[in-house]
Amino acid sequence: MRFASVILDIPTQALDAPYTYSVPEAPAEAGGYDVEVGCAVLVPFGHRQAVGFVVGLQELPDGEAPAGIDVAKVKPVARAVSPAYFDEEGAACAQWLSERYLAPLSSCVRLFTPPGGVPRMVRAQEGYWRLEEPAVGEVDDRWVVPGEAFDGFEPRKNAVKQASIVEALRAGELRVAELAAEFGAVSGALKALEKQGVVRIERRRRMRGFQVPTACQPPEPADAAAGRGTRSRGDAGGSRTEVRFASAIPTISGTTAALADLLRQPASSVQPEGLSFVPSPKPPLTAGQASALAAIDAARERGAGEVVVVDGVTGSCKTEVYLQAIEAALAAGRTACVLVPEISLTPQTVGRFRGRFGDTVAVMHSRMGAGERYDQWDFIRSGAARVVVGARSALFTPLANVGLIVIDEEHEGSYKQDSAPRYHARDVAVWMARRAGAAVVLGSATPSIEALHACAKDPRWHHVELPERANGRPLPAVQVVDMAREFGGGSRSMFSRALSRALAEELAAGRKAVLLLNQRGFAKFLLCRECGFVPECPSCSTSLTFHERGNFLICHHCGYRVTAPPTCPECGSPYLRKFGAGTQRVEADLRVLLDATPGVGPDVPIVRMDADTTGGKGAHQRLLEEFAAADAAVLLGTQMIAKGLDFEDVTLVGVINADTMLRLPDYRAAERTFALVEQVAGRAGRAELPGRVLVQTYEADAAPIRAAAAYDRALFLRDELPKRRMLRYPPYVRMANVLVWGKDEEAVRTSAAALYEGLAAQVRDFGGEGWDVLPATPCVLAKLRGTYRWHLVVKCPLDGDLSGVLLPYFRARKPEREVNVAVDVDPDDLL
Repeated sequence: MRFASVILDIPTQALDAPYTYSVPEAPAEAGGYDVEVGCAVLVPFGHRQAVGFVVGLQELPDGEAPAGIDVAKVKPVARAVSPAYFDEEGAACAQWLSERYLAPLSSCVRLFTPPGGVPRMVRAQEGYWRLEEPAVGEVDDRWVVPGEAFDGFEPRKNAVKQASIVEALRAGELRVAELAAEFGAVSGALKALEKQGVVRIERRRRMRGFQVPTACQPPEPADAAAGRGTRSRGDAGGSRTEVRFASAIPTISGTTAALADLLRQPASSVQPEGLSFVPSPKPPLTAGQASALAAIDAARERGAGEVVVVDGVTGSCKTEVYLQAIEAALAAGRTACVLVPEISLTPQTVGRFRGRFGDTVAVMHSRMGAGERYDQWDFIRSGAARVVVGARSALFTPLANVGLIVIDEEHEGSYKQDSAPRYHARDVAVWMARRAGAAVVLGSATPSIEALHACAKDPRWHHVELPERANGRPLPAVQVVDMAREFGGGSRSMFSRALSRALAEELAAGRKAVLLLNQRGFAKFLLCRECGFVPECPSCSTSLTFHERGNFLICHHCGYRVTAPPTCPECGSPYLRKFGAGTQRVEADLRVLLDATPGVGPDVPIVRMDADTTGGKGAHQRLLEEFAAADAAVLLGTQMIAKGLDFEDVTLVGVINADTMLRLPDYRAAERTFALVEQVAGRAGRAELPGRVLVQTYEADAAPIRAAAAYDRALFLRDELPKRRMLRYPPYVRMANVLVWGKDEEAVRTSAAALYEGLAAQVRDFGGEGWDVLPATPCVLAKLRGTYRWHLVVKCPLDGDLSGVLLPYFRARKPEREVNVAVDVDPDDLL
């Protein structure tokens, strides 16, 4: 008799373990699914049915049950409602995530399922539930292909539509939808042609959003007038799925399987006959790159889950090291996963990886449509994809036999999930690599303090440096501009005299500039100069941000929006002053400056990249292409432009307000400021043209800014590490941030105080020496979206079992109706 361990798809900490169900002996009905690890099943739960995920199967003699379970009370699985989404390793990882990050099991399992492609139970009416099919799934198109009688067929003279269809098919196979768009209703004509054996109607899988990289495209074929082509993909079972491309994309000969075979061969080997894909050329490696590649290959070959931190200055071409390391992994029969921190990096990154590895590269990120993500996920599951590039969630795609995990710009905070399970991609990658016998590569020009500390303390972590740019060019000179002196000298512009001159010189010479507006923390707001009134969000404890275009105030936390008042709502004064500077304001002032600059004028475009301009699908790529296509231009943006962008003709970088983050009450504020300034400085002078960087700040003597301007990490660490050690912050301790929130302020305060008492007792009894629980206090953002927020922090030694001590307490704790509690283990910030 078989028994299944099932995690119910109900996101609550109360369901903290799998439930056991028996598996019926009868095989699945025709068209149904077998019960296996990773599949979704329908099971009885209480007085209703629920969806769950099978995480384990056990075979026992008839009459026996798993230890501690009465076989008579075990209920059977109703049926499987999906194929397997993950395997035993995925189930083990979900269990680990739940325990380490104190998260509901169902939330952890959901990470391994296809986006939008999971059936779920929904309440249809009081006391009645129904199974809702997945919102997203495969899409099949109907295709018209020539039949056996096609060549000799002559349509009747009055059968005009049949003749048109036959003539169109002579150029290549077509979708029914394409024929209908061209000739109107074609169903009758197609039925007649199919009945005579002239055509066949086939259903084929359509891959949504699939794009062929330019580097993969062969010359336009002779019959490209039809503008269409097909390609076969091999799947895991050896069957083939036809993929049709849009009319602008020519035919690509060869298959994914053939390309995969090519990648297993040495780079010098001959391509298989008929394969038109030509990998991008591999430049010779510098000594530093070769050393880094050797360290990565050695770590992967040892198969012990080791970590290699590639510490390379901006422009040292770390990506080429990744590419060649992945090529070696593919040649060894393994696969690779590459994580990038920002969606804005994805177009350039994906272009380079597809240029080297062709259509074996799958892409996963949140700006893709649900259907596109499902198809990419399914492409990975089929085994045809051998390299996955994406944001942190790409770690959980069904990529088999992983040999290498690359995390680019590893210092970025976006690798930390901000909802349950609150995992850090770096730590998950290391756990996965040790299970799979793979290697992890962490790349950055400004590695996190935690990564550097691990390299110094853990023999399984290795540190390799790329101290020079790949082209031998020097790093750009950085000039720190003291805006306090500028103000004292009579300047009231947001652009210093030095930055204004530099913009005029570079743009007049036909070169490009990048301007960073460091907005994190405090955006611009209105203030009444008569009574001091500042318009605030009624639901969040923050001032409303003023937008000049549209003249409105908005809360960027909850979306509350109101027209900007002409006079003060409190005292009626007309003297409402705008404080701070958003990208719209900077763009407007910059336009005025450039238009008044001789030799520049209105012809120089300003490309703005911020949350407003990049909200649409494909907006990042469109804006970057617009900037690349211009002769002289300014790219103005927020932190999304500070890293990863590679434009050879950018010779000037300006930082409008470098010290904004220093004012945030967070222990990482200095580290983030140092990293941001050094990263954005690296956008200049990446090719033959020399670069220069101007950093505007009101805190010119701050250690992070002085250190970044001098490219002197040692100076920064000498200032920062003693503070971290004294105040007991990472990397010297581990932390958990316990968040408490609710609509009733008094209930939240009372609950937070009770949690402090309970956790203090738990730590006292089970934590040991070096553990500490800080008293509950309001969060920095004490009110958000109408809820009041408190938190308390638990600290323990680096080798302390933080989750092991906290997990029993929170699983035993009864949830409250009016107050929510969440635990953020290893938080990225305490805001």
